[in-house]
Amino acid sequence: MEPGDARSARAAALNSLARRDHASGELRRKLLRRGFEAALIERVIEDLLAEGLLDDRRFVENFIAYHAQRGHGPLRVRADLRAAGLEGALVEEGLEAYPDWLAQLRQARRKKFGDPPPEGYEDRRRQARFLSYRGFTGAQIRTGLGFDTDLDIE
Repeated sequence: MEPGDARSARAAALNSLARRDHASGELRRKLLRRGFEAALIERVIEDLLAEGLLDDRRFVENFIAYHAQRGHGPLRVRADLRAAGLEGALVEEGLEAYPDWLAQLRQARRKKFGDPPPEGYEDRRRQARFLSYRGFTGAQIRTGLGFDTDLDIE
C-alpha cells in the first residue's frame, strides 16, 4: 500500500463501506489512520459521494432510526453523530424528522421498569434519571412520566 495510491485508497474505502455505512468524516479518519495522503482521501470521498456510495444524509437517517429503536433519545443520538463527525443542519433535520421520540421513551421505560406507571416521587425520579441518561430531553421525560408540564417553556 502506497500513501499516494488512489486505487488502494478507494479499495480501502469500499472495503469499509462494504462492512457498514459510514459518515464521510468517519471514513476520512479511517483512511488517514491507514496512512493515505489527505488530498488523495478528499478525492476518493468526493468520488464516492458523487457515485452515491457514500451519503451523509442516508447515514444520519439510518443512524437515528437504529439508535432510537435501541431506546436512545435525541440528545444522545446527537452526541453520537457528533462523535462520528457530523454536525449542523443535516443532523438537526434528521432528529426533527424522526416520527415519535415520545413512543421510544415509553418503550425504553417499559422495557426497563415494566408496564405499571411510576408510583411516587422517588420512583419517578429514578425513572427520569434513567431516561435522561438515555438521552431524552427534560420535556419529553416530564411528558412521558406524567409530571406537570404546565411549567414547560417552549
